[in-house]
Amino acid sequence: MKSQNFIKLSFPSKSVNEAFARSAVSAFCAQLDPTVEQINDIKTAVSEAVTNCIVHGYHNTFGIIYITATITENTLTVKIVDKGIGIEDIQKAMQPLFTTDPNGERAGIGFAVMQTFMDTLKVKSTVGKGTRVVMTKKITPRE
Repeated sequence: MKSQNFIKLSFPSKSVNEAFARSAVSAFCAQLDPTVEQINDIKTAVSEAVTNCIVHGYHNTFGIIYITATITENTLTVKIVDKGIGIEDIQKAMQPLFTTDPNGERAGIGFAVMQTFMDTLKVKSTVGKGTRVVMTKKITPRE
């Protein structure tokens, strides 16, 4: 099925760009006329994914974060990619409260939040090459 519309973004892995990413994706999906709750879900999931790229993917370095968002019928698909250090064990990383932060400053709930607020979540990662997160959200037309 072909997408009806799409956007592609790339930006440096700086914390100040996290708000830009969530705002850009939520503004893009506004054409589907989502509810405020759906917009907030999407913003939260995008924030978590981008923050993971910044904090874990590029761990104390800078790189580029890539976002592609597509709309097909009434479904938003968001793909967020980094070319950072990758994840050794995705299943372990997706467990709530698991964190690689040795200082304990991170709660380890990013993937759990993404799963909660989006309809689907797929994560693919290669150590030394980066991580790709793909999330979907069906936007039910308002009556």
